[in-house]
Parts: sequence; structure tokens; C-alpha cells
Amino acid sequence: MFDKQKLTSIVKEKERWARETLEKTLARFPERQPEFTTVSGMPIQRLYTPMDVEDLDYARDLGFPGEFPFTRGVYATVHRGRLWTMRQYAGFGTAEESNQRYKYLLEQGQTGLSVAFDLPTQIGYDSDHSIASGEVGRVGVPISSLRDMEILFDGIPLDKVSTSMTINSTAPQVLAMYFALAEKQGVPLNKVDGTVQNDILKEYVARGTYIYPPEASMRLAVDIIEYCHKNAPRFNTISVSGYHIREAGATAVQELAFTLANGIAYVEAAMERGLPIDDFAPRVSFFFACHNDLFEEVAKFRAARRMWAKIVRERFGARDPRSMLLRYHVQTAGCTLTAQQPYNNIVRVTIQALAAVLGGAQSLHTNSFDEALALPSETAVITALRTQQIIAHESGVTNTVDPLGGSFFVESLTNEIEEEAMEYIQKIDAMGGAMAAIQRGFYQKQIADSAYKYQKEVESKEKTVVGVNEFITEAKVPTKLLKVDPEAEEKQVERLRRVRAERDGKKVKEALKKLRRAAEGRENLMPFMLEAVKAYATTGEISDTLREVFGEYKAMTIV
Repeated sequence: MFDKQKLTSIVKEKERWARETLEKTLARFPERQPEFTTVSGMPIQRLYTPMDVEDLDYARDLGFPGEFPFTRGVYATVHRGRLWTMRQYAGFGTAEESNQRYKYLLEQGQTGLSVAFDLPTQIGYDSDHSIASGEVGRVGVPISSLRDMEILFDGIPLDKVSTSMTINSTAPQVLAMYFALAEKQGVPLNKVDGTVQNDILKEYVARGTYIYPPEASMRLAVDIIEYCHKNAPRFNTISVSGYHIREAGATAVQELAFTLANGIAYVEAAMERGLPIDDFAPRVSFFFACHNDLFEEVAKFRAARRMWAKIVRERFGARDPRSMLLRYHVQTAGCTLTAQQPYNNIVRVTIQALAAVLGGAQSLHTNSFDEALALPSETAVITALRTQQIIAHESGVTNTVDPLGGSFFVESLTNEIEEEAMEYIQKIDAMGGAMAAIQRGFYQKQIADSAYKYQKEVESKEKTVVGVNEFITEAKVPTKLLKVDPEAEEKQVERLRRVRAERDGKKVKEALKKLRRAAEGRENLMPFMLEAVKAYATTGEISDTLREVFGEYKAMTIV
């Protein structure tokens, strides 16, 4: 892209600048530290010039937004044409309370819903199970039956709102309830928009809300992909998540590499089922974290788009450009939020949200400043939403596409992140793919090492965390925290008892029997899930039926 003669001239000019200008400045004002790096530890040079991107080919490496390799954006106008979906993650207490929060957020200008489920729901236990005691409604909304889903979306028409659901091991049960509710509202499934996370591989790595062994879990994930392709073509069937990998301590490069390697595994599994790549790939989406290092995060998102486009076209032979689009949701980094001086978190979230927007995100959740202390209060939630709205409408950063494109630093960093992430993917391929690498503990060990290194850097003050290891104050900042009503669990358990008493028990038993027989065979289980949830079979009953067939996964020890 650059004239060789001009590059030679720039090299000579840089050498002259270093002698005549830089040396004098350094003699008077030494730099603050001997070495500068990104948050993830990638070295940063003092100055970037065309020499750092001398091999950049505009058409090959950047192109134009909306065209391969999509480095500059998956759509031609990005945020000039349509702002990202402002999708605040919410759910707590009871379905009634969560419903009220959703309606409030929609009234305040939120443009999509994002459902947080409580831990019992995530791991397939009903609210009245002994193991669920004390956890019902604590980190999300409890969904034990279709009745809970009906209350959760009461007054919210499913043909008018896009819903994202962060659910994995019980994704088939929860999605079946959502689809059953759509039918009850008279909304055809081909009109339903939304996303189900359905990314079980990262559960074995980063979160732990798995139930079944990996092979059975992958079968369920592909069942959703196949069923939605045939029946709910507007629904995103999987959201391959790097967010939780990053929250566990991964670097930006590891987050990108492990996420795309998992994406490759899902594509391979769907193709083994007999699904052509261009039939299902347009509905594969992604979910990334966004940390404090603005330039590293922007470069990560740009590299991610380019990498996925190449992988889908060159590795899997996709021909439809829609299959090559890396469409993704971003959540600001929960692990960067501090309990100390919590109002500082507003600034952190603003920087992270800005990076997501500059990087071209299609959907964004901004964390609330009090989340290191409790579930988000209403005040904190609105501050988080207003942060997005101010960036969208007042900052001017949405007025042009890929505004940091062409920066010597950003382009160099984009290339470097892609190169290092591809090296990881090649190692994973050599191990037999993502599932084999996870079962060997490769991901887990890499993430644990990175988390340990970062923590040591914070403790030694090599990395500054304002209010934690520097600029500390003893003053207490008043914050009004959200407290989950202790009676919420009682109410939820009582509703579940009523559902069991009022439903047709014979119909439930028959539906679960059919589900079990199908699980023992090779049929797609989604139609059987739908029949069961329509009979008001519970999340736990369905999960237990599958436990009897598939067994449960026991975590390995990483050393």
C-alpha cells in the first residue's frame, strides 16, 4: 500500500528524529516506565509509522465495510445507518419483578431485552430442589416452568422485541418455553427475533454451569441450530461466548482464539449433522468482553471480523457473504469493576463502551457501577443505559465508519492480535479441535496462568488499579444497593407447587417418556422439549430425564 521509496525516506527521517528530537526530550523528561504494554501484556512501541504496516494490502486486509474480509464492519454504514441494540442484562427475584424491570428499561429507551437466569435454572434444578435453597432469584430470574416465562414476558409482545437469553446447559428447555409462549401470543416462530447463548463448550472452561458430558451437550446445541434453521429462521441459534473466558482471566488474544476455536467446533458439529454451511452460519453470533485498554479492544474486534470471515470462507467453503459476518454482542468487563470507590466504575464502563462502539459492535450491555457490591440498583442501571445513549447521540463517534481504521497503531495491533490468535487456533487444531483441547485442560491452564500473572502485576503495583492499589481513600461512598426480597424464593416455590397441582400429570409423564426415548435414539430433541413444556413439565424434570440418559459431567482437576 506504500511506495517503497517513500518508506525508505520515512526510515531515514525517523532515525534523524530520534537523534535530534527524541534524545533531547528523553534527557529532560524520561519516560514513566521502561516498557509499555496493553492490558494483556502485548508490547507497545513508542511511535508507529507506515513501516509498521508496510505489508498491509488495503483490498486484502481491510477492504470496505460490508464486504469481505469485513475488517471495517459487517454492514456498509455500521452505526450511521442503525445504532447498536442497547440490551441491558437483567433478571432477579421473581418473574414479576424482572418483568417490571424490563418494562422500565424499555420505557427508558432500551432497544432489546437480555435475560439473566438464576443458578438453579442454569444447571437444571427447580426452585424447590434442596440444592437450589438460598440461590433462587439471586443472580437472575428463576424459570421453573412455562408459567414463569408467561409472567416474565407479560405485556411484552414477542414479535415486537428482540430477546437475548444467557443460558447454556438448559438452553433447549428455556428456548422451548420461549417458543411455546410465542405460540400462545399468536406469534409465528418465523417472526421471533432473538438470541440464545447455547455455548456449552465455554462452560467446561470458564463458568461451570454444565450438566451433561461434552458429547451429549454438543448434541443438544446442534439440535437447537437445526430446529431453529427449519422453524425460527430469524433467531440466532448460538452466541459463541468469549466474555466468560475473558472474565476468567484470559488475555484479549486468548479470548479471541478460544472463542473462534469453539465457533469452529460448533460449525463442524452442525455440518456433521448434514447442515450445509450457508444454511446455518448466518445465524451464528458471538459475544465478547470489552476491557479498559481502548485500542487493544478495538483491534481485537477488527481482527475477529477478519479472522471469522476467512475461516468460514476458506476452511468451510461458505459462499453466502452473510455466513462470513461476525455479528457480536459486547458486555463491558465485570471483572474490572471495583467495590472500592464504586463511582469510578462509571468511567471504566464509559471507556469500555466507547471501545465497543468504535470497534463496530451490533449490540451492547453496559455494566452498572454497583455490580461489584450487589445486583444493579435502578439508579445504576439507568446510568449504564444513559452512558450508551450519550455515546450514541452526543459523542460524534458514530458519524463515520471505522473511525480508527488506517491508524498505524491500530492496524499494526489488529495484525498482531490476528497472528497470535491464529497461532493458538493452530495449536488447538493439532490437539484435535476445541473439545479435545478443553478435555486436556489446555484452555483452562492457559487462562489460569494469565489470571495469575495479571493478579501478581496488580499486587506488585506494576499495573495500577485506581482506588485499589493506588489513589486509595478511606472515605465511604454512599450507595443504595438493591436487595432481593427474602420472600421471593417462597413465592417462587409456592407458584411451582401450584403449577404441579393444576397441570395434567398424565400428560407430563407421557411427554417426558417420549423425550427419554428420543434421547436414547438420535432424533432432534427440540420438538419433544416443546411438547413437554407445553404440558408444564418443569426445567428440573426435563433435565433429570436427560440426566438419566446422558449422565452428568465431573470436572477435571487442572494442575
